[in-house]
Amino acid sequence: MKKQEQGAGVGPTATGNARARLWGPYLSERQWGTVREDYSPGGDAWSYFPHDHARSRAYRWGEDGLGGICDDKQRLCLAIALWNGQDPILKERAFGLTNGEGNHGEDVKEYYFYLDSTPSHSYLRYLYKYPQAAYPYDMLLSVNRARGRQEFEYELMDTGIFDENRYFDVTVEYAKADHDDILMRITVENRGPDEATLHVLPTLWLRNTWSWGDGRAPDPAPRLRAAEGPRQVSTVRADHPGLGSYDLRCAGAPRLLFTENETNTERLFQTPNASPYVKDGINRYVVEGEGTAVNPAREGTKAAAHYTVVVPPGGSETLRLRLGPAGGQLSLARGFDSVFRQRISEADDFYRELTPPRASEDEARVLRQALAGMLWSKQYYAFDLETWLAEHHLSPWSLPRPGVRNREWFHMINDDIISMPDKWEYPWFAAWDLAFHTVALSVVDVEFAKQQLELLLRDSYLHPNGQIPAYEWNFGDVNPPVHAWAAYFVHLMEERTTGRTDIAFLERTFQKLLTNFTWWVNRKDPSGRNVFQGGFLGLDNIGVFDRSAPLPTGGTLEQADGTAWMALYCQSMLQIALELAQHNDAYDELVLKFVEHYLWIAASMDRIGDLGDELWDEEDGFFYDVLRLPDGQAVRLKVRSMVGLLPLCASTVFRPEQLAHLSGLGERLQRFAARHPSLSVTLSAAQSGTAGGPRLLSILDEKKLVRVLGHLLSEDEFLSPYGVRALSRHHAEHPYTFWAGGQEYRVGYLPAESDTGMFGGNSNWRGPVWLPMNALVVRALINLYGFYGDEFTVECPTGSGVHKNLFEVAEEITARLTRIFLRGEDGRRPVFGGQTKFRDDPHWRDLILFHEYFHGDNGAGIGASHQTGWTGLIAPLMKIFGTLGPDAFRPDAPRRHGR
Repeated sequence: MKKQEQGAGVGPTATGNARARLWGPYLSERQWGTVREDYSPGGDAWSYFPHDHARSRAYRWGEDGLGGICDDKQRLCLAIALWNGQDPILKERAFGLTNGEGNHGEDVKEYYFYLDSTPSHSYLRYLYKYPQAAYPYDMLLSVNRARGRQEFEYELMDTGIFDENRYFDVTVEYAKADHDDILMRITVENRGPDEATLHVLPTLWLRNTWSWGDGRAPDPAPRLRAAEGPRQVSTVRADHPGLGSYDLRCAGAPRLLFTENETNTERLFQTPNASPYVKDGINRYVVEGEGTAVNPAREGTKAAAHYTVVVPPGGSETLRLRLGPAGGQLSLARGFDSVFRQRISEADDFYRELTPPRASEDEARVLRQALAGMLWSKQYYAFDLETWLAEHHLSPWSLPRPGVRNREWFHMINDDIISMPDKWEYPWFAAWDLAFHTVALSVVDVEFAKQQLELLLRDSYLHPNGQIPAYEWNFGDVNPPVHAWAAYFVHLMEERTTGRTDIAFLERTFQKLLTNFTWWVNRKDPSGRNVFQGGFLGLDNIGVFDRSAPLPTGGTLEQADGTAWMALYCQSMLQIALELAQHNDAYDELVLKFVEHYLWIAASMDRIGDLGDELWDEEDGFFYDVLRLPDGQAVRLKVRSMVGLLPLCASTVFRPEQLAHLSGLGERLQRFAARHPSLSVTLSAAQSGTAGGPRLLSILDEKKLVRVLGHLLSEDEFLSPYGVRALSRHHAEHPYTFWAGGQEYRVGYLPAESDTGMFGGNSNWRGPVWLPMNALVVRALINLYGFYGDEFTVECPTGSGVHKNLFEVAEEITARLTRIFLRGEDGRRPVFGGQTKFRDDPHWRDLILFHEYFHGDNGAGIGASHQTGWTGLIAPLMKIFGTLGPDAFRPDAPRRHGR
């Protein structure tokens, strides 16, 4: 094999080389219906740019496709299009329902799976299941519209279109021979009983960057054209002034179809097209037989190689393509298969080393697919807010105008590869999602994880006032402040799995987070009492009221989770400052600052005596929100939810060497206690273990910890067979009700989809299991184990008579979470719920989906079906308990410093 094919520097972990990241799976599955593409007067993004427009309308800010790749600035894109001879349109992108069309909110109605990826994307594998009968677009829409919230969603499987296995498995694989030399292999398998024909159209196109601004194309303009190549090979030449020239070579000499990536204004807006060749020209040529819809001159900005394969029942056909520098030795025969073998072998070796040694074959499969989904969910994200707002006729000095979002974010310029929650349902970054993603990514690509954590703290993202942008639909909304928690978790994962530490990363992150911490203190503690009122804070539908809206009672809501999130933020900043202080004495004062700040927040949650207006309820042994009415009366809203578990997560263990370094800490705490005796209850949390041992700073003393864990570990309350529920099952028979203004506000246990549209039908925190919250709890238990050790035990489950230390409790919760995805003794994976095709069919049963959240009683996947993002947290949890064990988290565990 030639040197070029050996691919030096593009192996699985060649991510330190920026060139290795040039090409990857950075193409979204949906660009239509996004805020970026919304130029409507009223801000209705879903309706302004619907799926029906997507094949005919050039996008402004990004591109989408099936199983595609692109370069890191999305100048050139490569993906597949399919036609089964029955559908009314080419299958160029995934279809789904918008937020108003689905009975449980937006939802993709396709079956596709991310099966493999290495960190450098040296090898990628994607599977799409394409029906042989006409895709039931109208049926999916009409049936879901007719169903209510109490009914199940109507899925593609429910239509019967996969009966008798009448579908194609279309597997797309990419292997890099070099950083810019990508081999593409498409395998079509006919699962049905009869011979079937499929049109396969690998499509290469240029992102339209020339139709806006001053209207002039770059000089020279980017262009695609047919080019000469070897015999029995069709070649598309791509010339781009910023990327250079590439050839896409297609084995078998398929016919090349060319058009322009330009809007078909005639179809959509009844105005003449500037050119007869428009974005949907290839669709019209193939599906409608319109011979004049493609350019006979064989040039344009969008091109497809048109293959027609006839596949016998149970048979398969394979297509080979190669994208690389123009004029290079891009062979589709010599060395092609050997590159794939090498890259697959490297990927196997990489994951074999990554997988815990005690893992079963099925556990290894879950881990690999979870991480493949994390790596496939990267997306190029372009959004220049100043330009976008100007296009909406707003300037920084304009008055607010209804229907235009994000007017206070003129400074934002997004032009990066970002880990997305989901590239169909949520093809835009969300701040707290991204923080959790980094913890999952730290298992497989810690450098990318750290880069993502720093991304939102750059001046082109972070607001000048210190606010981190929340998410595309409202950057000014408030997501939980988990970035410091994630940064420290990633730091620990790197240290304990690789033996390396990156103090420079911690320091850079800490300095930027100081600005954001100050924003929280100044903006979200209006009374100055360290009781925080964050508003939305990510936990949709978990409380009595919509916390983003004015309260029907008037007054204010003092949020247990808002305050606990800030305690967690403060504790995480303290933990980072402790690490930095070991290397730089300048951080000593910041350690002491965050200790005092933490104590004030902790004191605000529970003062001496049961005063009735603090967040801790002594009778129930739990934390609740407090509604403070205009007349000064305080009412605890006794909803037993994840909100009351969050205080458990905010604790700091001081290791002996840290205490020795911070000689003033004990004296500072004594002065605090003497000066504020009414708050000294919080100092019971600054507990001492054995002489010279670690110390603990926690909102919960040992008595409170036992009481909260009693609720957490009760199978009648929070502890599901599949992890920790977001709401206690106690509320199934005892819903909480509150009356205001003659209206009843009610919170009941809902283990699956929500029955309210408060935050969109697929957003539900009233009972299901969410991986990010479970990860917070597991991390908290491990941290507390570092102080309490093996001697401190609790009943697990509550009432069982079985006692476990806190590491073993964390291990038990993780085992229950992992059970969601694993085959049980009956051969079923709980994640599949009652879907018999997934349960029984050998071509489906090992294709694991990582849903947004999971049924609180049976573990079935609920919500966004491809939200690998934070559900990918199952990977680091499996890694921790499969590899490290309790010894790594004891306070006397050896630590490494510096890099």
